[in-house]
Amino acid sequence: MTPLKVKHARWCTHVNGVFPSPVMRDWLSDNGSLTRKLTLHSRQFRVERLRQEQSRCLSDEFRMIGLPRQARVQEREVLLRCDELPVVFGHTIVPTGATAADWPFFGTLGNRSLGTTLFGDPRVVQGTLQYARLHLQHPLARRAGMAIGKEFTAPLFARRCLYQRKKGVLLVTELFLPALSDLTSHSRPGARLNESTR
Repeated sequence: MTPLKVKHARWCTHVNGVFPSPVMRDWLSDNGSLTRKLTLHSRQFRVERLRQEQSRCLSDEFRMIGLPRQARVQEREVLLRCDELPVVFGHTIVPTGATAADWPFFGTLGNRSLGTTLFGDPRVVQGTLQYARLHLQHPLARRAGMAIGKEFTAPLFARRCLYQRKKGVLLVTELFLPALSDLTSHSRPGARLNESTR
C-alpha cells in the first residue's frame, strides 16, 4: 500500500461500505449523541482531553471542511472512557478563521462534553455520516495507539461528520477502539453523564 493510501482513508457514505459486524454497524450508524450512548453502556463515563492546539488538517480532511490543502486548524483530541477503558478516540478540527460567535464553547471545553453541546444546540446542523476503516499507519490510528500505549493488529473502524453553526463548520472524527466490543449495556435510569465529550 502506498504512503498516500495509508494517509488518505477511503470514506464511504453508507455504513455497509466498510463491512462491519452487526454490533459495529449499530455503533457506527447511530446518528445520535455518542456521549449519551456510551453513558448507557457503562457505569462511569468520562472524557480525557489529550490535546487542543493549532495544527494542520490531514490530507483526507481539507476538502471535507472546505480548506486549502494542509491549512491550519484548531485541533482537539480526546479519549472517551467507559469504566476507565478507552473505547473511542475523538478528533475534532475547526478552521482557525472560525469566530467565537460560530463556536463559542469550543475553546473552553476542557474535559466537558462536545457531544452534549452539539446535540443540545438547536442552531447546530448535523451533516451526513461518513465511514472508513483506517489503516494502522493512518495518522489518526497512530495517534490513537500512542494515546493508549498499544499497537493495533487490525484496521480501525471510524466515522466522521461535519457540523455547521451559523457560518462556522466543525469536523468530528471518531475511531472505535477494540475495547468497545467489551461493553455491555447497563441502560440504567440513573446512568450518569459526567459532562465530558466526544
